Amino acid sequence: MNGTRPRNTRSQRLLEERTADLQRVKAEYDNYRKRVRRDRMAVREIAVANVLRALLPVLDAVDRAGEHEPMTRGLKDIADTLETQLGSLGLQAFGEEGEPFDPTRHDAVTHHISPDADRLTCTEILRPGYRLGDHLLRPAHVEVTGPPPHDGNPDRTRP
Repeated sequence: MNGTRPRNTRSQRLLEERTADLQRVKAEYDNYRKRVRRDRMAVREIAVANVLRALLPVLDAVDRAGEHEPMTRGLKDIADTLETQLGSLGLQAFGEEGEPFDPTRHDAVTHHISPDADRLTCTEILRPGYRLGDHLLRPAHVEVTGPPPHDGNPDRTRP
């Protein structure tokens, strides 16, 4: 009986070691799968952002065409379909007249001084900005109007 007991303890110990090894390998594999899934999503997001960035000039061209002449029914259908499909990929336009100027989202092309203004405000959207989720694809080009600088120097603005 003494001979079987150490063997059982030894077998039990080997079983516990192999079980621990298996649990470690399983945890490593689970972490690997999560990392691969995360990497695939990151690559997909980068690819979508690159495609959307490449199509922004097409949106600009459609907008310019609509500004210079009335859109034909066919061009209107194309513009609507393009906007719908790009929106389904997550493209979001931004830039509204009257919104506060945000240098992280807007490029100020022109600055007007108004003694009545209490902060910098987007007064005209020259080119809309676009984002994909939290990622800025392109800032909006805007004209801003704001208060005169405190020191009277018109070359300096305050946000």
